[in-house]
Amino acid sequence: MNLKQLGWKEAFGELKENTIVARVISEQRQFYKLHDGIHELIGEVSGKFQFQANVKSDYPSVGDWVIIEPLKNENKAIIQKVLPRISQFSRQSAGDKTEEQIVAANIDFVFLVMALNNDFNIRRLERYLLVAYDSGASPIIVLTKKDLCNDLSAKIAAVEEIAFGVPIFTVNSTNGEGIEDIKNIVSEGKTVSLLGSSGVGKSTLLNALLGEMKQLTQGVREGDDRGKHTTTHRELFFLPNGGMVIDTPGMRELQLWGGEEHISSTFSDVDELAKFCKFSDCTHESEPGCAVNLALQNGELDQVRLTSYRKLKRELAYVERKQDASLARLEREKWKKIHKIMNTKSYK
Repeated sequence: MNLKQLGWKEAFGELKENTIVARVISEQRQFYKLHDGIHELIGEVSGKFQFQANVKSDYPSVGDWVIIEPLKNENKAIIQKVLPRISQFSRQSAGDKTEEQIVAANIDFVFLVMALNNDFNIRRLERYLLVAYDSGASPIIVLTKKDLCNDLSAKIAAVEEIAFGVPIFTVNSTNGEGIEDIKNIVSEGKTVSLLGSSGVGKSTLLNALLGEMKQLTQGVREGDDRGKHTTTHRELFFLPNGGMVIDTPGMRELQLWGGEEHISSTFSDVDELAKFCKFSDCTHESEPGCAVNLALQNGELDQVRLTSYRKLKRELAYVERKQDASLARLEREKWKKIHKIMNTKSYK
């Protein structure tokens, strides 16, 4: 394996002489499994790295390219720097703290995985589409558990209504139906991230792509037809054809981190109508001459679709306000740290 097969692209820049890079293929409690194209190594960030890191997203994530210093006669390395990401899938970190969590980095495609059984949810898919567009990777919708669906055509039509121009694949991962079509997308050197809620069949899909049981799988729960959570951490897997898949733990709720500039891509039907509003800054609430509300009254736009649009817009505005407050706090903390260092030096 070489760096290109690992996903290295010219966009990362030209490497200086004696610079060694590796890709992060898994992370657990700030210990990183790395691959330099020849060997797998266990990595830790340097003390200088920790001092300079201000937020969680500064640290390496699965899919990242990092500059390393291998330790002689050991299967270990010190991570000196994370190279700029060309794409990243982010979400609001769990907990009360306003902080970005990088779920996967430097990905070419995002597979939005949704089950065709009782867990089918168009509104959730709209949210995932927004995150996918914001990541900088190309979204592809993969509908799993085809064998448990009695109204396949209707559900595909429902997805097509909200995912304009996005490729849609249906699969039955247990018998391999539809898997070959997906394998052809993830060609050598390409990286895909699996995104979906808990129990939609991501682990079963990954096993089908790998051709072996790498990830544990569990059946659906009785009563609600929902799958059971299986994946516990993020990890990059190498496919037999040379492609790579980043598997991520399922999420019951995907909290947004950004995407305001991509809301028009996710809701291109609403955006197209908005071009005919009387006011360019129309919020599509109660303004006169609103083409969006007119389309709603005429039956050209579904009320549930518009409600989802408004909900995501309000959520993004709220997230932005929280991030602005968090950035101001981080700036204050940074200068406190600098002043503390300067005061310590002045007493010596």
